[in-house]
Amino acid sequence: MGFNCGIVGLPNVGKSTLFNALTATATAQAANYPFCTIEPNVGRVAVPDPRLEKLATVGKSQKVVPTSLEFVDIAGLVRGASRGEGLGNQFLANIREVDAIIHVLRCFEDDDITHVEGGVDPVRDAEIIETELMLADLDSLEKRLPALQKRAKNRDAEAMAQVEVVEPLIEALKEGHPARTAIPAGAEEAVRRLQLMTTKPVLYVCNVDEDSAATGNDFSKKVQAKAEAEGAAVVIVSAAIEAEVSQLADEERREFLEGLGLSDSGLDRVIAAGYGLLGLRTYFTVGPKETRAWTITEGTKAPQAAAVIHNDFERGFIACETVAYDDYIQYGGEAGAKEAGRLRIEGRDYVVKDGDVLLFRFNV
Repeated sequence: MGFNCGIVGLPNVGKSTLFNALTATATAQAANYPFCTIEPNVGRVAVPDPRLEKLATVGKSQKVVPTSLEFVDIAGLVRGASRGEGLGNQFLANIREVDAIIHVLRCFEDDDITHVEGGVDPVRDAEIIETELMLADLDSLEKRLPALQKRAKNRDAEAMAQVEVVEPLIEALKEGHPARTAIPAGAEEAVRRLQLMTTKPVLYVCNVDEDSAATGNDFSKKVQAKAEAEGAAVVIVSAAIEAEVSQLADEERREFLEGLGLSDSGLDRVIAAGYGLLGLRTYFTVGPKETRAWTITEGTKAPQAAAVIHNDFERGFIACETVAYDDYIQYGGEAGAKEAGRLRIEGRDYVVKDGDVLLFRFNV
């Protein structure tokens, strides 16, 4: 199951520093977790989840296998990208292929690092990229519309339905609003097939100076206000700190972060926020060999959750033994949960919940 987040930003905002820290962290994890660098600008990183170790302890598992998330370091953007300026065409092609956008914004002053817009203003920077994405989406839809309208006049039912979806999106984009603000009710799947960039969920990452890593600063507060108005999420990190932290062993890492007043790594928060941004959920399997986390989307039913492990599990699905995470821990595992009446047998229509510990029964 390939879910990915594209990391975007103007030049010199810390985008590649953040990506490099992510992939350095992943490389350090490689001894214990599956990791692969698919391309130089693509990395797969373990999703931090403290529940895994607790489950493994109760289940006496030999190893722990987390779920993972893919990050794509997308080519830098400049004004005019929608018209092909800079690496605009490459940028736009890559961003259409990702599931969500992580927008890195520079929230620090540094005379040694020039800003392409002449000064630090993260809200302006966010609007530059958003405008380029809206212009590209508008161009894409306006090119499609005439052919659809021609077919619709001939009473083509499919074209008529598509026109009803496309026209309100064009109006919103012309008014300077992302396409996600104008998706007609029930048309989510039709809009998804249009591959519009401004329908993708967005996470703002405020790259601050080291002294502001724990509390943020005036720049990041402006981004938070923008995000709140949009219903978007924000994570504050210092890419410079993360670059250092990614090279440290676990114990050194904890001590380093505590010395800065941080309880966890900014990278961990970016990964977790990216996971949530995509509407992903985790279920677990626990056994003597391994405790493993598996990724599903919200609303996934048991047979489809089983298919994440192997297609045969879905094909021959009979039922699944289900224990909620808290019950598994409280009652000391599957046997204790069963004795306490907290183990359930669920069928095909069961919607798997985040944190479920599952054992699938199947027959192929």
